[in-house]
Amino acid sequence: MEELIASIHMHTRYSDGTGSHEDIGQAALKSGLDVVIVTDHNILVSGMERYYQKDKRQTLMLVGEEIHDQARLPQKSHLLVIGAGRELSSFAPNPQRLLDQVQKAEGLAFIAHPYENALPLFDEDDISWDDWDVHGYTGIELWNNLSELKNVIHGKLSAIFYALFPQYMARGPLPPALKKWDELTASGNRVVAIGGADAHALNAKLGPMRRTIFPYEFHFRSITNHILTPTSLTGDLVEDRKMILFAFRTGHIYIGYDLPAPTRGFRFNAHGREQTAGMGDSINLDTGITFQIRLPLKTECRLMKDGVVIKIWHNKDIFTYIANQSGVYRVEVYVNFLGKKRTWIISNPIYIYESK
Repeated sequence: MEELIASIHMHTRYSDGTGSHEDIGQAALKSGLDVVIVTDHNILVSGMERYYQKDKRQTLMLVGEEIHDQARLPQKSHLLVIGAGRELSSFAPNPQRLLDQVQKAEGLAFIAHPYENALPLFDEDDISWDDWDVHGYTGIELWNNLSELKNVIHGKLSAIFYALFPQYMARGPLPPALKKWDELTASGNRVVAIGGADAHALNAKLGPMRRTIFPYEFHFRSITNHILTPTSLTGDLVEDRKMILFAFRTGHIYIGYDLPAPTRGFRFNAHGREQTAGMGDSINLDTGITFQIRLPLKTECRLMKDGVVIKIWHNKDIFTYIANQSGVYRVEVYVNFLGKKRTWIISNPIYIYESK
């Protein structure tokens, strides 16, 4: 099993970003990403999917779309769509019809920034997801960088501080997003969690000072998706795209906050009498399931069942746990960084069902 690092949800000059696809591709290559997925607002920019290469490294750029109803005020219910292969923004006024069209096109749909505070200081509205009665989405953007920024800015001084020192910003997914995800999965839904950069590389000015706020490269070294695939990138764009989309569809992913320390190498697996399962998979309970967890370094690890902590380990890097109940199990990992305990890793769940 190979591990690829992917970043999703970023914008170019085709919508409200400041860079080009080339800028993003080069920044992703420099940052060590394997995959970068651009999602401009309400436009599917064709002809931009390609590999960026330097020496022996390569980064694959894929292109999707962030779709929302531009006539709606405030513009709630943004949807990240990838792999559909066609323009779908005309369906934005009806979220369920949009999701139906994504499924028809065999694409993937992730609810973007499901909970996001308003930021009146900069005339930013609350653009949370507002249509929870829909069905057919692949997952949710559990951890969004800019949503978190709106949560930590409380005035001009804090805005200036985080603009100058963005490394202090990320602390973890917003609690309402975690709660909603756990509610959805515990009620029997398969919901894949991803982390989103929401990168714009915005140009800001304060008097004579000019600065790019949260450049692409910063995002690409922060909240990422580590996807588990059968092979590394092959150089065949069609096959690589298919492999990457399959990993996103099935939840063979964990979210890593790679700024404090690299999260590469994390593993969360389940072993039964005759079956094994990884993140995003299901397994029959049988006589019991043994979970195996491996961290890249010794720190705090929590095992969750149906959204409730059932075990906490401290200062260890290898763990086992025997489960005797069906449920939705996932892992949260924390590290201390810049004076605060911060979320470091969030796994997608392993689903344990009663044996038939």
